[in-house]
Amino acid sequence: MNRRIFTLLAALIPILVLGVVGSVVTVPFVALGPGPTFNTLGDVEGKQVVDVQGVPIHATSGNLNMTTVSVRDRLNIFDALGLWIDGQHGLVPRAEVYPPGQSRDDVDKSNQQQFKDSEDSAELAALNYLKLPTAVQLANVADDGPAKDVLRKGDELITVDGKPIATTKDVVNAVSGAKPGTAIPVVFKRDGAQQTAEITLGARPDDATKGYLGITPDQISTGPIKVDFNLGEIGGPSAGLMFTLGLIDKLTTGDLSGGKFVAGTGTIDPDGKVGPIGGIQYKMIAAHDAGAQTFLVPAANCSEAAQRTPAGLRLVKVDTLSSAVDSLEAINAGKDTPTCG
Repeated sequence: MNRRIFTLLAALIPILVLGVVGSVVTVPFVALGPGPTFNTLGDVEGKQVVDVQGVPIHATSGNLNMTTVSVRDRLNIFDALGLWIDGQHGLVPRAEVYPPGQSRDDVDKSNQQQFKDSEDSAELAALNYLKLPTAVQLANVADDGPAKDVLRKGDELITVDGKPIATTKDVVNAVSGAKPGTAIPVVFKRDGAQQTAEITLGARPDDATKGYLGITPDQISTGPIKVDFNLGEIGGPSAGLMFTLGLIDKLTTGDLSGGKFVAGTGTIDPDGKVGPIGGIQYKMIAAHDAGAQTFLVPAANCSEAAQRTPAGLRLVKVDTLSSAVDSLEAINAGKDTPTCG
């Protein structure tokens, strides 16, 4: 009997040790997987995801869903093994998500700022696409820059070196096209009055061959429209495209989705350029599981997306806001669209 007990204990002890180690010891990995998905045409907790005030909005139907990636941290060995086996998650080194030298709080704050920036870019992209009124206003004037004694925060730029200013990129192009030391005319509006001044350009800190004013321009809406995006606890820049489409759908007649369930992802800039994102495979899973039939994929993510497409999900390749709108209209008309693969 004693020998049997000893043999049993000898067999059980390694199992018990493994169980303790597996449930206590954490691994240097995080798990990425499908995250929540939200309809930009719908509401969350009683608030419109894309809330438009100041102008009439049009009724919408269907779904234009933004998608997210979930991140699970502080995994023990058993957690990591289970998530790896389930087929919907992937393990990546923790340092890829939370770089050394940055706290988790630092990373979260950075992601939240990126999300806020994506909201601002989405609004401007929609306004520019619909040709609604905007202006370029100065968000800051450097204390040691060439424009410090002439321009002020809040000034609205009209022309720079004779070139009309409609976007922040216009400012960059006008200034960088002139050499340092060149005196250029700047027409601006302050307190409702238009003024003209001449400013001698300095050299750009990152490229001494190009001109520099030392200003931070910011494109803003000048019409009655006011837009709020009501999604908290979301991070990163990848909701930009779907936010923009949701806003355009509310400001125009017809349904971009055709009354169907469309999801997607992609960054966007005020000029309407769609950029790549991370975690495309998990976002497609989230969209498919939620009922999406069509998924908008940034062109740069197409190769990866085509290799892991959930069954029955149509991929649509987009590189600009215009191409996304055109593709949705083509789908509604029963026509072909650019695809991945």
